[in-house]
Amino acid sequence: MTDLNLLAVAVATVAAFVASTAYYTVFGAALAAQLGTEPSSERPPVWKILVELLRSLVVTTALAVALGELGVTGVAGVLLFALVVWLVFPVAILSGSIVWDSLPWRLAAIHAGDWLVKAVLLALVVGLWR
Repeated sequence: MTDLNLLAVAVATVAAFVASTAYYTVFGAALAAQLGTEPSSERPPVWKILVELLRSLVVTTALAVALGELGVTGVAGVLLFALVVWLVFPVAILSGSIVWDSLPWRLAAIHAGDWLVKAVLLALVVGLWR
């Protein structure tokens, strides 16, 4: 198994959390409109923040292991890997929710955009910082 750069995983995890927070700050009004709610400036409860950090840690670790095991190197390789991961997982899952659960495509697009930002950021950090 590939040796993990634990510092890179930790930095990428926090960076993904911060990037996602910024992303949803920018798209908060659009998200609220899709959900039929009012935009909120309230902080989420601590438990939700911890769950999100844990989710980011799990995804970051999985990407770091996959990148290492597959021997992906260089910016172009890492970006291609991130794009493939994004298409295979969040986009495929969200498109299924659109087709089978009537998830509004605009809501899915907002979430897919967040996952694209995170996939690229995570892959760049853990893929290039070895």
